[in-house]
Order: sequence, then structure tokens, then C-alpha cells
Amino acid sequence: MTGRRRSSPRHFPRASATAAAACTAVIASLLSGCGSLPGAGSGEQEPITVMTWAPEGTRTTNMPGMPAMAQAYARWVNSRGGIAGHPLKVLTCNERNDSVEAARCAQRAVDAGAVAVVGSYSQWGRSFMSPLEVAGIPFIGGYGASAEEFSSPLSYPVNGGQAALLAGNGRQLAADCRRVALVRPDTIQGDQMPALLDAGLGGGRDRAADIKAPETGTDYSRQVAAALEAVGADPARYGTAKAGGEAPGSCVAASLGDSTDTFFDSFRRLQESSPKVQVGSVLGSVDQSMVNRSGGVSGPLEGADVTGWYPAAGDPRWAPMRRVITQEAFDDNRIDPADQGVQTTWIAYTVLSAVIRQLADQGVEDITAHALQTALDRGDRTIDTGGLTPMLRWRDDDMLAVTDFPRIVNADVTYQVVRHGQLVAAQEGFVDVTATLERRPTDDG
Repeated sequence: MTGRRRSSPRHFPRASATAAAACTAVIASLLSGCGSLPGAGSGEQEPITVMTWAPEGTRTTNMPGMPAMAQAYARWVNSRGGIAGHPLKVLTCNERNDSVEAARCAQRAVDAGAVAVVGSYSQWGRSFMSPLEVAGIPFIGGYGASAEEFSSPLSYPVNGGQAALLAGNGRQLAADCRRVALVRPDTIQGDQMPALLDAGLGGGRDRAADIKAPETGTDYSRQVAAALEAVGADPARYGTAKAGGEAPGSCVAASLGDSTDTFFDSFRRLQESSPKVQVGSVLGSVDQSMVNRSGGVSGPLEGADVTGWYPAAGDPRWAPMRRVITQEAFDDNRIDPADQGVQTTWIAYTVLSAVIRQLADQGVEDITAHALQTALDRGDRTIDTGGLTPMLRWRDDDMLAVTDFPRIVNADVTYQVVRHGQLVAAQEGFVDVTATLERRPTDDG
């Protein structure tokens, strides 16, 4: 099927010395002692209440940095006069990776009079989206962990979610891989992953072997062995990794959230007696701290192809976020500026602030959920996230019309690689996977 394209070209600032200098100049003006947030008024307006939720302290995926980043953002804007003169009040909620708790968080947002839920993580879209839809509360810049974030008319995603990451990782691996095994969670969400990776791998090769794994496993030796066998990593033919043997064209991709760390611990032990294979994953399952824990340059992730939504963590376009973290949350170890959850929350609050300022410019003083929804749907102006995403807007013409994900407006990803123990950009710029998602196999063919 053919997706609808944006009516205007997309421009991405280049991560060059010039861009870094320009970024520094902007930061200096925004964050200097006498500076203020653009659009901040001189007189205080009514407070704006929003909520950010994420799982914390669970046995599966945890995202404590997202609510922590939201609170840091609120301290920052409030110290500079608020957003268009409105103090920002951020409520947080632990949804505990549980459908009932996710619904309770949504109901808390409704009961507290929140005008938006911003930069949040939950796999339980069916549970949390209904209360928000009934109350007319927009869901801005969720992590993209649930299908409802890409179908609800009240959702305004800033990235392409799991769909873009898996399709992008397939494209990234395609250059070197003839045989691929995907290790993924044995969940409803995980059931979507193989078709997405296969779409990225493209034709001319067998579909990736689908290796299901428990979300909360403590040892993945069985899945490692199955993956290595599926891609033909035969020590009798190629020797062992310990002896320098490699299986060309054989690749193992793993996307297990927080459990990916445990998977690669098992992988490191078993690969010693098998030939070395190419490894792939996505940001959110792999990050720099995990690379460090697994052994850095001597670990199993050295050379891994990793797909993300945004520029690499060291890119100068992240400097404003890093400055806010330093000023407002220096001692908060929940906030890792390289974490995609933290990054998504920063971008989501950038969108919220931009929309509120647009409303203020139009003379709107009463910032309600309905006012935000109307402004987002109307899309009078595109929203600039400082080059961390394309220019964002959620009009009907901006939706990419990808089957099963009709609310996607940004299907761009970045290719990164673990090189000398560091997660760095594999190439400059963004890769648009819209066409890849469009040709993805679906249940109806």
C-alpha cells in the first residue's frame, strides 16, 4: 500500500562542528541565568497538570528514568517562569507492567484533571487508552510499546515504536546476513516482531527463525543454542569463536527488553564453543551501560548492529537535555541521558511546550485537554524538536497510513554500532522505513 507523504520536505540538522556551535549558542541563550523559556509570560497563569507513568521495580522492563526526566523538566521550566506563564505540575505513576495498574494510572490522571499524559511507557494500551479517550485526554509522545498508541485518535506518537525499530534492524542486518534468528519475548507484543524484522531483511532469503523466550528468564542457554543452530553456526565447519572461528552470513538478533542483558550473558558463555556470529538488537534492549557490563570491547556486543529512533547519545543535539539533567537532576541516578525512555520523555515535553506556546500566541489562556487535542489535530505549525526527530505534526495528511499503525507520523530510525566498546552512529542521518513497513507481511496476506 502507498503511504501518504508529508506536504513539506523534512530537514535534519547535521551533527557537524557547525551544528554543535549553533546548538551551544542556543543553549547559552536558553539556559543562562537571565534567560527564560521561550513563550514564558511575565504574569503567572493557571497551573497545567500532566502525568507521566512508567513501570518501576518490576521483574520485567523498568523505565524509572521517564518520570524522573518529567519531574526534572518541570523544575527547569518552572524556574524560568513556566510554559507561557503557566506553572507545570507533573504527576507520576508506577504502572508496574500490569494491566490493572496501567488503568489505575490513567484513572488517576483523569481524576486529577490532567490535560495530557506525556512521555510515558506501558505495554497495556487497551487498559490505559480507554479512560483517556472517555475523558478526552491526549497521550503525547508515549514510548511506543503498545499497538493502541498507533491507532487511538487521542495518541500523538513522536517515534515509530517497536515497528520501526524491528523493521530498521532488519534493514541494518540485511547487508551482512543470509541466515537470521530472532530471539523475542513469548508475548502478544513479541508475536508481531518476526514479520517486522523480515520486512526489513527483504526478499531473497529465508524468514528469520523465530525463537520465543520467557520475558523474565534467568537463563537463556536453550534459546541461545536454538538460535545458533538455526543460523548454521556449526563448530565442526567453522571452528569456535574462542579459536577465532566465524560463521559468515549468520546473525542472531535479540530484543527482550531488560532481559536482553541476561540473554547476552548466556550468549557469551555458549558462543565460546561455537563460531562467532553477527549480533543485532534495538536500543531499549541494548544501551551503553549494558555494553559496559557485558565486557565492552571484549564482550559479545562488540560489532553489534543496533537500531534506534534518535541520534546517538553523544550527538550535540542532545546537549539541551543534558544541560537540564545536570542543572535539575545531577544526583538522580534514575536518569540516563543515553536511555531511549528518557530521550522520548524529553521530546514529548518539548512537543507539549511547543503546543502550549502556540495556544498562548493565539490568545488561549485556559489550557485544557480539549484545547491541546484541537491544536494537535489542527497542526497549524510543525513542531521542531531540535533535529532529534523530523518536524512533527499530526494532521490526517501527516499520517503514514501503515497497516496496523495508522497514527505513525515518524518512521525514521538511526543505525548505530558497538565499536571499540562504544555505541556510536554507524552512519550519518536518519533512515526512513515507511516503505519497509508498508510491505510488511500481515495476517491477511
